[in-house]
Amino acid sequence: MTPSASTLAFVESPVQLLNVLEWAHARRADDGTARPHDAAARADDGTARAHDGTDRTAADRTAADRTAAGRLLDGVPSQCERSTAAAAPGSGVPGDRAGGPRPGAGASGAQAPTIVVLPPTDPMSRGQLRRVAALARDEGYTVHWQEARGGAGAPFRALAALAADVRGAERIVVGDPFSRFVQLLLAPARAAELVVVDDGTATMEFVAQLGRGERLRRWHRTGSGAGARVRELAYAPVSGTARRRLTPGGGGRGVEVFTSMPVTPLPGMDVRLNDFAWTRARFGPPRLTRGTDLVGTSLVETGVVDPARYRAAVLALTREHGATRYFAHRRESPEKLRALSEATGLEIVRPDLPLELIARRGPVGRTIVSFPSTVVHTLPYALIGTGVTVAVCQVDPQWLTAAASPRAHGFLAGVTDTARDVRRLPAQAAPAAG
Repeated sequence: MTPSASTLAFVESPVQLLNVLEWAHARRADDGTARPHDAAARADDGTARAHDGTDRTAADRTAADRTAAGRLLDGVPSQCERSTAAAAPGSGVPGDRAGGPRPGAGASGAQAPTIVVLPPTDPMSRGQLRRVAALARDEGYTVHWQEARGGAGAPFRALAALAADVRGAERIVVGDPFSRFVQLLLAPARAAELVVVDDGTATMEFVAQLGRGERLRRWHRTGSGAGARVRELAYAPVSGTARRRLTPGGGGRGVEVFTSMPVTPLPGMDVRLNDFAWTRARFGPPRLTRGTDLVGTSLVETGVVDPARYRAAVLALTREHGATRYFAHRRESPEKLRALSEATGLEIVRPDLPLELIARRGPVGRTIVSFPSTVVHTLPYALIGTGVTVAVCQVDPQWLTAAASPRAHGFLAGVTDTARDVRRLPAQAAPAAG
């Protein structure tokens, strides 16, 4: 690690890392310390951009911008196609604007975080994380890759490596307050300010649980089984300490939530809107296709939705809306995706960046249909002014598995009902599981 940073950010997923970049951009804008690249997006000098960060006239683009856009909008790459380029220094990041910031170009100032990536073990998540980490480095941030999984000793080695920096940080930014490793890291923290950036719709549940004084627990976890209960009891002191640290007002500590989700702030909590201003200023506008894109979900993988009902719902949406592409969630299994492709004829796309960046770069369908998930809240912000319609298909209670948490349907309905600027679709009829 580098010498202790005043702001230290811990991320475990590509979306969390993207949202740390958005948070730092928002803080710079609030503090009036935006870089020249940021100011150019706001200058009103005849070549200014609209409120959504896109150029007002295509003629105002430079020849270099047009060349870059043509190269970068050829298609959405698959993970395997981009993995080699992601590791190659100077290979470029898809969507990079000509003349954009180069490494060390100045994510400076008191708010600039040192970002620590705590990667999961699955290859898709790791690949996306490396790509977003490359974006962060191009913006001038220090990014440290710290393995904390994949072996019995990995968590302890990571904790030992990070402990001094955690104790010395004045501000700590986390992407997943439910993560047990992050909760362990918060135990020695002395930071005067804690910031939680979105890890998707889980932010809604985090704030609600904190307000009710409950232990922090993912909404889709049932906690059944003697082994699970023993583990929860053994871990309860660590979880309780993390909950107290994340509760506003404890020991004079400030707590901020940076989110695109509709949350009601707790007393003493600062809630800051994430409207994807950095993404809109940095990428796009996207080229729109004539078709409809579907967005996949990992509800089957988490045991919430029955596979047969999910497959039937995707088939019905494909036929009704003329969908041609299916953007897979990074945790969807190859077997499930193969079955979907065979049943629907959809082109299965495995994005190598978070969907907000993929959609902003384009090409993207004029309509994007999703099941209840994070993107029904984030894409309307990322795609402001582009003409793209985001639609959300409700989940019928009959789709849920017997193992699904009793709170599952209410949570998913809440995700749908609170989404802004989306078109709401009824649940698709699906056959009984067989």
